[in-house]
Amino acid sequence: MTNFLQQVVSGLASGGIYGALALALVLIHRATGVINFAQGEMATFSTYILWTLTQNHGWPYWPALAVTLAISFAGGFGVHQLVVRPVERGSVLRVVIVTIGLLLLINGAMTWIWSGEVRSVHSPFPTRTIDMGGVAISIQDLGTIGVSIGVVILLGLFFRFTKVGLALRAAATNPAEARLVGVRVPLLLGVGWGLATMLGAIAGALTAPTVFLDPNMMQAVLIYAFAAAVLGGIDSPVGAVVGGLLLGVGLNLLGTYVNFVGADLRLPAALSVILAVLLFRPAGLFGHRVVKRV
Repeated sequence: MTNFLQQVVSGLASGGIYGALALALVLIHRATGVINFAQGEMATFSTYILWTLTQNHGWPYWPALAVTLAISFAGGFGVHQLVVRPVERGSVLRVVIVTIGLLLLINGAMTWIWSGEVRSVHSPFPTRTIDMGGVAISIQDLGTIGVSIGVVILLGLFFRFTKVGLALRAAATNPAEARLVGVRVPLLLGVGWGLATMLGAIAGALTAPTVFLDPNMMQAVLIYAFAAAVLGGIDSPVGAVVGGLLLGVGLNLLGTYVNFVGADLRLPAALSVILAVLLFRPAGLFGHRVVKRV
């Protein structure tokens, strides 16, 4: 039982990271109708900025993270306005190709600027464990869970109670009608890309202390996040978070109690989740079926 609870808590920590990145994917999908395949690379680039500020310039972690999030927002906004906006009126395939091109461009830029050397990023949370009812729980895992939940709550409050958040929801849900009531849709879609890039930066900052930092750090995490978004519903922000938590816990328990899975087959297991959901419930747990009139 003790091992089971430890795996659940650890799974919630990793699931919180998947959920944050899945939420970024959902925000952009609702705004543009496509998956941003460069989301993982953008998150890794933000993590390199955090590493540069803390390691090369000696900044304290939290001020460095705040500056990193501001730079990430500006970068995501700029990517939408300069790269995505000119092509988003075209076919979905064109936008997908642009995001794949961004993936390759950002990955190459990171290798050129910081080299492909593996680097360590310090966690802002202590690495020691605490005893809770006989279960040794890592403070780092609890910190990761707390940050993930806090981000989701803040984002939910932003979308529900602020004018910008409500306008952004309108622009993403029905841009044509939003324009009729004076909403500046292109500007707000850029804000959505900026918020998604900030979420990716948080996911990267939480991931780096456990897996180390290199240009390919978030590629596997992006697949897990995509699986979480599909599981919860690719059009549901709540579903993205719940899907991430369920996936994190499920993969941890599967790797612990199913011998042939272990750590090596976690990624194929996540891909199996995507396949199963697409076959049996394409809308996901919290998604809505799209009905089209013929």
